[in-house]
Amino acid sequence: MKMQSVHDERPVEIRDTPEPDNPHIEKQLDIVQNGGNGGKRSTIKPVDAETKEEQGIENVFHVTVILPHQPYEIQIPISTQGQVQDLRSSIVEQPGTFQYTCFHLEHNGQRINDFTELSDVKGLGAGSEIRLIEDPYTEREARMHVVRVREIIGAAGDRVDALHGIDAGLSLHEIVSPWNASDAGSTAKQKSTASKVTAEANPLAGFHFNGPASIQTLLPPNLEPAHKTIKSLSVSSWNPPPPSYRQRGHLLYLQLTTNEGEQFQITSHVSGFFVNRSSNTRFDPLPKVTSKTGMAHSLLTLIQSLSPSFGDSFNKLLEANNKRDPLASFQITSALPSNPWLVSPHSSSATAHQPDLTRTQETYLLSGVDNTETLRDWNEEIQSTRELPRETVQDRVFRERLIAKIFAEFNDAAARGAVLVARGEVAPLNPTESKDAQIFVYNNIFYSFGADGVGTFTSEGGDEAARVAVGKDVAGVKCVNQLDIQGLATPGTIIVDYLGKRLVAQSIVPGIFKQREPDEPQVDYGGVEGKDVVADNDAFVPTFSQVSKALKVKKHPVWDKEGKKHILQGSVETKGLLGTDGRKYILDLYRLTPLDISWLDPYWTDSVCHGQKPKERNYPHRMSVLRPELVDAYWRVKMGDYVKTELEKRKEGQNLEGDAENSEPLNEPTSGEKDATEVNGSSAVKASNGEKTENGGRIDVSTFSYTLNPDVFCGQSPQTAEEKEEWGNDEREVRAVADHLHQKVIPELMHDLKEGEVGFPMDGQSLSRLMHKRGINMRYVGKLASLSETISPRLQALKAIAEQEMVARAFKHVANRYLKNIPPSMATSCLSHFLNCLLGAELNSSPKPQLDEDLQYLHKDGDFSFADVTPQSLQADIEMQTQMRYRYTLEGSWLSSMRPAQLLREIALKLGLQLIAKDYQYRPASENHSENTDHLTNGAATQPMVNGHSANGIVNKKKKKRNAGDSSPSSANASAVLEPPSTFVADDIVNIVPIVKDSSSKSVLAEEALEAGRISMHQNQKELGQELLLESLSLHEQIYGILHPEVARVYHQLAMLYYNLEEKDAAVELAHKAVVISERTIGIDSDETILSYLNLSLFEHANHNTAAALACMRHALELWKIIYGSNHPDCITTFNNAAVMLQHLNLFHESRVWFEKSHAISEQMSGKDSVNTATLAFQLAQALALDQDHKGAVNRMREAYSVFHHKLGAEDRNTKEADSWLNQLTVNAVSIAKHAKDVQAQRIRRALFTPRVTLRTQPQAPVGRSSAEGISGQGSRGSGSLDNRSIDELMKYIESSGQATKKTPTKKRKNPRSRRA
Repeated sequence: MKMQSVHDERPVEIRDTPEPDNPHIEKQLDIVQNGGNGGKRSTIKPVDAETKEEQGIENVFHVTVILPHQPYEIQIPISTQGQVQDLRSSIVEQPGTFQYTCFHLEHNGQRINDFTELSDVKGLGAGSEIRLIEDPYTEREARMHVVRVREIIGAAGDRVDALHGIDAGLSLHEIVSPWNASDAGSTAKQKSTASKVTAEANPLAGFHFNGPASIQTLLPPNLEPAHKTIKSLSVSSWNPPPPSYRQRGHLLYLQLTTNEGEQFQITSHVSGFFVNRSSNTRFDPLPKVTSKTGMAHSLLTLIQSLSPSFGDSFNKLLEANNKRDPLASFQITSALPSNPWLVSPHSSSATAHQPDLTRTQETYLLSGVDNTETLRDWNEEIQSTRELPRETVQDRVFRERLIAKIFAEFNDAAARGAVLVARGEVAPLNPTESKDAQIFVYNNIFYSFGADGVGTFTSEGGDEAARVAVGKDVAGVKCVNQLDIQGLATPGTIIVDYLGKRLVAQSIVPGIFKQREPDEPQVDYGGVEGKDVVADNDAFVPTFSQVSKALKVKKHPVWDKEGKKHILQGSVETKGLLGTDGRKYILDLYRLTPLDISWLDPYWTDSVCHGQKPKERNYPHRMSVLRPELVDAYWRVKMGDYVKTELEKRKEGQNLEGDAENSEPLNEPTSGEKDATEVNGSSAVKASNGEKTENGGRIDVSTFSYTLNPDVFCGQSPQTAEEKEEWGNDEREVRAVADHLHQKVIPELMHDLKEGEVGFPMDGQSLSRLMHKRGINMRYVGKLASLSETISPRLQALKAIAEQEMVARAFKHVANRYLKNIPPSMATSCLSHFLNCLLGAELNSSPKPQLDEDLQYLHKDGDFSFADVTPQSLQADIEMQTQMRYRYTLEGSWLSSMRPAQLLREIALKLGLQLIAKDYQYRPASENHSENTDHLTNGAATQPMVNGHSANGIVNKKKKKRNAGDSSPSSANASAVLEPPSTFVADDIVNIVPIVKDSSSKSVLAEEALEAGRISMHQNQKELGQELLLESLSLHEQIYGILHPEVARVYHQLAMLYYNLEEKDAAVELAHKAVVISERTIGIDSDETILSYLNLSLFEHANHNTAAALACMRHALELWKIIYGSNHPDCITTFNNAAVMLQHLNLFHESRVWFEKSHAISEQMSGKDSVNTATLAFQLAQALALDQDHKGAVNRMREAYSVFHHKLGAEDRNTKEADSWLNQLTVNAVSIAKHAKDVQAQRIRRALFTPRVTLRTQPQAPVGRSSAEGISGQGSRGSGSLDNRSIDELMKYIESSGQATKKTPTKKRKNPRSRRA
C-alpha cells in the first residue's frame, strides 16, 4: 500500500498486517516541552538511532532550576537550539511554578540574557543548575502578572472577541475518542475489550446510510462548570495610584472577593502584593497587619493565604484541566482559529454569557492607560526580521520562526482593524472623498477598500475588477514572499471580507505618502498611472529579474502614451518603490501571469449597448489571469520537449560519429547516467529537477528558458515590424498555455476523477483546492459541471458539488451587493431574508424581512432595497450570476435539486455566518413526512436527532420528546406575529466573522526537509527518509508552533509513514494530534478533518482498538453527511473498512450490511459490469456465507464470475477462482438445503472469503497480477486480489469448524480467517 498524504484527499484502505507478536522496529515517544508555543511537543525518534548531537541536530538534555520557594527545584528538558525565552516559558508552565512571572535566571552566578540562545550560555549542559531570582515589578509586569493569575485560577471568564467567533478553535475529538484512552491497558487488554463489543453496543449501531445529517455532530456537549476558585478579582476603583503613592512604589490597586465572601483590597507594589487598609469608601493603601495576611511576591501565593478553600478548589481545577487534551485547550497564537458555522443556542452552557467586571478592564491590563504598548511599527518589524542572517541552519530556523511569528501577529492585528473600519468605527483620512475612495490608518496599518474608488479599473470592469485585483495582489505577495529574495521588500498584506465589503490591510511603506516634485513620478519602476506613464530605474533591475526568472515572466518592452519604449522585468502594472528607509519595495502584484485570453475573447467586451453588455459577452471584469500552477505545469511540458529534442540530437550525432569512424560501439553510460540518457520520461524529470551537468549523458538545461509576457493582450502598441513580430510570438505562447488548459489539464482532471486516481472532492472548498492545484481557475467550474453530465455516472456527484458551489458563490455576490450599503445592525435581517428566499421558499413563498423601523429612521442614508427581494427575483439573480461568471445554465428545477443543509453550510462559510444549531425546516411538515429516505439525505431534516446519530426513529423517546422544542424554525419573537412561518429569523444568525486571506509564506527550510524525506521514501531509502521527515516535523513545530495547519499536515504524513512501517502506537499518537489540530485550525467539519478521522480509525484498528476505530469512523461518516450527504463516491472504501472492522469483532450480520451498501454504491457509480463492482460482489458473497445466507452468496458469486469471465477472460486467475468458489458454494448450498435440520442441530457452516487487499474506489486492474503482488500492495493503484486458499482447504476448515461448534455461534468465538487491519 502506498503512503498517502492528506493532499491525496482519499480514504486509506485496510490491509493485512503481521500478527501482534511479530518483531518490528521499536520507537519511543519523547515528550519535550516547547515553551515557545505554550504547549508540549511530541517528537518520535528511533531508539537505535545515533544521538542527535552526532547528527548535528538539536541536543536535548535536562537542567535543574533552583527556586526560591517550594518545591525549591524542578527538572526542565531543554534544547541547545532553543532560546532562553523557551526555558522561561517552560518554567512558568509547570504546576509548581505557576506563580513566577517576574524573574531572571542565573548560571554560575552570572545573569543570563533573556534574548540569547541556550547554546550561547557558557558551561550549560546536562545536569547544570540554573537559579531563578525574583525581580522587582514594574507597572507593566504587574499588569501581566494579574492577567496571568486570572487565567490560571479560572477567573478570566469568557471573552467577547470581534475577530474570533463563537467557539473559535473548537475541537470535538475528546468527545469522539478520549485523548488518554490509549494509555489504559496493554494490547491484550484492548483485544479482550474489543472482543466483548456487542452488536447493540458497537459505535456503528443505528447508523442509517440514507438518514438525515444531524447538527448535533458539530456541537460540543454541555460541560460541567469549572470549579470556582474565587468569586472575583478585578482592578479596584481606587486605581491608579496617586502620584504620592506612586513615588513609594505602588503600581496597581486590586479588589479580591474569595469564595468565603470576604473582600480584600490589595496593593501591587514593586516588591510584591499585600492586603491594604482601603475599603469601598475609604482610601488607605498601606499594609493591613493581620494574622493571616502579609507580603507575597506572587498574587497567587497571597490569594492562597487569604482563602482557606482556594487550595482545594485550585487543585480540583488543575485536575479537571489535566483530563483534557492539552492540544484542545492551548491558545492558538500562530494561526487564526477556525470558526464553526453552527454554534450552540444561547441557553447552552458553552455559549452562556457570564458577568465579569474585569472583562472591561482587560484592555487597560494588556495595553496600559494610553493603549500605547500595542502600537508597533509593523513594516519595520517585518522588514528587519527578513534581513536577519540566514547563513547557518540555526540562523534560518531562528529567522523563519520570527517571520512566522510577526506575520501571525500582523494578520491578527490587521484583521481586527479591518472589522472596525468596515463597521465605521475608524475615521477616514480623507472624509471628503467618496466612501469607496476613503483610506484609513489604524494601529499603524493602512486600510483601503477593494473597490474602484478613483477610477483606476474603469476600463477593466470597475469595482468588480478592483475586487479581483486586490485578491490577486495578496496571492502575488505570497508568491514573492515564498521566493525570499534578498534586497526585495514586500509590505505585510491581507484582505478581509466582512459585511459585503472587501478591505485591504497593508503595513505602511515609508515614503508612500510623501509628496514628490511635480516632474517626479510617484513610483520608481513600472507603470505610474496605468500604462500611460512608465518609470525606469536600473536599481530595481537585479531584484526584479530574480522575481521574473522564478515566476517565468519574460523581460519585455512596453510603450507609454508618447510611444517611448521601456524595457521592464515584470508586468507594467507591477511597481517598484524606493522607500525612505532605503529599501526596494515591490507593489501591485496582481498580474504576475498573463491574461486568460481563451476566456476573455468569447466572454468579455468593453462595448456597451443601451447601458448593458450583450449577454454572451457580459463577464464582469477583465482581470482573468492564468494561474501560476498552470504556468509551472506548461513549463515542465516544454522542459520535457526540450530535453527529448536534445537527446535526439545527441543520439543522431553519436550515430553519425560511429558510422564515420567505424569504431567500437559507444560506451555504455554509468548507472548514474542511464536515467538521464533515456528518452522516455525519466530524463525530463531529472532535467526539470535542475540537473545542469554536461558530463556523460546528462543534458545541460541552463540554456533552456521558457517565459511568458504578462502584458500581451493589454493594449500595448509595438512600433517596428520586429517588435510586432516578437509581440505576436508572445501572444501565441500565451494562447498555447490557454489551449493546454482546455485540451490537456481539464480533460486529465476529469479522467482522474472518473477513474478514482485522485481523491473525490467532498465540498466546495475541496473542489476549489483540487482545481487550483491543477492550475484551473474557479471560473471553469461550470465547464466541469457540463462535462460531468456526459462522461460517467460517477461524476454526477461532481456535478452536484459544482452546481452547489456556483450557487453559493452567486448568492455571496448578490448578498454582498446589498450588504455593503446597509448599516451593520441590519445585516442579520438582510441575510436571514435572503436565506428565506433561497432555502425557505417552499415553506413560505412570500417571506417578509424583519425590519426595525426605528433603525431605518436613524440610518436614512442606508439602502434597504433588500426588503424588496423575493424568492423569484433572488433565484433569477443567482441564475444570471451563474451564467455570467461561470457560463453555466442552471436547469429550471435547480433549486429543488439542491441539498439545503449543505448549501447553507457553503453560504455560511463564504460569508462568515455563525448560525444557531437546530434542524431548520425547509419544507412544509406534510411534505417532509411524505418524502422518501433519499430526500432526507439532502439535509431536509425536520425531526430532531439525538447525539448526532440518526437512526430513522430508533432513538430514545424521552430524549426525542425533550428535544422537540429545539427544532422550531422560528424564535419566540417571530412566533408572536401572526405570519406564515419562516425557516430563518434574524436571531438565528448570532455572529458574522471576517474572512481573512493572508500573504504569509511557508517555511522554506521545513519544506525542504519534508520534500527530501518524501523523495527518500519514494526511493525506498526508509531510514534516511524517516530521519528527514522527523527533522521536518521538528522544524515545523519550532517555526510555526504546534497549533498550525501545516503542522497538522506533517503529523498526518508521519502517521502514514509509521503505519506503513508497522509502528502502530506512533501512528495513532500522531494521527490523534493531526485530528485535533485540523479541527482547531482548519475546521471541525472540513474535508481534511474527515480524512484525518478516517485514517485515525484505520490506525486504531491496526493497534487492536477496534471500538475506538469505529467511534472515529462513525463521527467521520456523520460529518460526511453534513458536508456532502450520502453515497459519496469515496465512501465505498470507508464502508468496506467498516465491514472489515465489524468482522474483526465477530459481528458478521452487521458486517454484511456494510458490505452490501459498499457494493450498492459501487454498482451505482461504476455499473454492474465493472471489475470494481465484481470484486465487491465477491467480497459480499463471502460476507453472506459468514451470515449463513448461502443462497445469496451463490447469487453474488455468480455475478462476480460473470463479470470476471466477460471482462478478464476465462483464463484469468480471478475468473478461475470465482468459478471454483461458485461451484463449491452451489454444492454446499444444495447440501445445506437437503440437510437443514441436521445442519441446525450439529453444525454451523461458516466460510470467510475475504481478500487480503481491500478495494480502492477506482476500477480494478487484476489482469496479470499474482496474489503475492496484491498482498504486498505492489503494482498499479487500485489493484485487488481474491482469497488465495484453495477450495479444498477452505471446505476442510468449514467441515472441521462445523463439527466443533454448537447450535448457534457464540460471540466470543473468533473467525480464524477474519480480515486484520
